[in-house]
Amino acid sequence: MLAGCAGPLSTLEPSGPAAASIAGLWWVMLAGSAILFAMVLVLFLLTVFRPGWGSRISPARWVVLGGLVLPAVVLIPLLCYALYAGELLLPLRAHAPARIDAIAQQWRWTFRYPEEGNVETDGVLHLPAGRPVDIAVTSKDVVHAFWIPRFAGKIDAVPGHENLLRLQADQPGQYAGQCNQFCGIGHAQMHFTVIVDRAEDFSAAVKNAAAATVEVKK
Repeated sequence: MLAGCAGPLSTLEPSGPAAASIAGLWWVMLAGSAILFAMVLVLFLLTVFRPGWGSRISPARWVVLGGLVLPAVVLIPLLCYALYAGELLLPLRAHAPARIDAIAQQWRWTFRYPEEGNVETDGVLHLPAGRPVDIAVTSKDVVHAFWIPRFAGKIDAVPGHENLLRLQADQPGQYAGQCNQFCGIGHAQMHFTVIVDRAEDFSAAVKNAAAATVEVKK
């Protein structure tokens, strides 16, 4: 179980603020569910080892206390935290950063960089470290899903429609992304590499990668 908490596709090993918010929500929900389970377990053990315990409480009161009050003590704080975490993930258009287009197609990804002269890379997404980037996700054929677990949650790639996902990578390095929506027989191979460059090296890295993509297509 612990081995599944790390690795290139682990959401519990965040490398950006959006992923950190999601991971934090997961840990808070785990703690909340553990508290709720412990409360129910205590009531169960009291019933087993102390027969007759609670007999003075009416059935209606048990329904109110056990079915409403007990879950509410845990679930309401979890709901409030989830709403707060969700707000942190919203791409506010008033502060729109650089944009990269992610175009899905059975069974590959193409990335276009409008601010770098509309150059394209296939199967490799370049990001600048420490800078937010809006990923405009769409599809040429069927519904896919864009997902980089260590940076953010997934978002659907829908034909004829753009969905916006804001990413920020904390550190330079190489990461993994994939399609997270079954899209046909080649779905298992529809993954891509994410290379996070130093901010000052980003433009040069994108142009070099785009030139390599052109050479491969020839």
